[in-house]
Amino acid sequence: MSQAERRTTLQDRLPGDPTPREYVARTIRVDHAGEYGAKRIYEGQLAVLGRTKYGPLLEHMKEQEQVHLDTFSRLIAERRVRPTALLPLWHVAGFALGAATALIGHRGAMACTVAVEEAIDEHYADQHATLGADEQPLRDEIERFRLEELEHRDIGLENEAELAPAYKLLAAAIKAGCKVAIKVSERI
Repeated sequence: MSQAERRTTLQDRLPGDPTPREYVARTIRVDHAGEYGAKRIYEGQLAVLGRTKYGPLLEHMKEQEQVHLDTFSRLIAERRVRPTALLPLWHVAGFALGAATALIGHRGAMACTVAVEEAIDEHYADQHATLGADEQPLRDEIERFRLEELEHRDIGLENEAELAPAYKLLAAAIKAGCKVAIKVSERI
């Protein structure tokens, strides 16, 4: 059961849960980190596959991630939220993940995209359900971005992600890594 299923709003918080202000700060921090990492994944994939027929597709997805990142960068400044201290790690890890999966071939890159976007879909859906009505503009942005992330997942599936070598194992490992990165980036 997700946090959103247990408590539909931040007003239903339990002892030890973040305050509404802390939750919004965590939301902005982790989403900024995630969009930064996503942009780096696509940059890694483009470094390997950029001159293939998949280059324009990867560039399109990277451009959408840049819009998401720009939005959360603006919110970091406006809301005076401390960004994650792990950005240097995500800089390297995101590019490395993108390049490594692209070295498997286009199917590996697409498998990475599907796995990451499925993890982000769950993450954004929980945030959208948990944020209060007083955060409607943020909720709307998160929902818009979630739908674009699902578009990326669908692009990956349409481009043979599930035919990547050891797809289930690769996708499970990437999803698990994303979930760890999310939890760590919320706080650090």
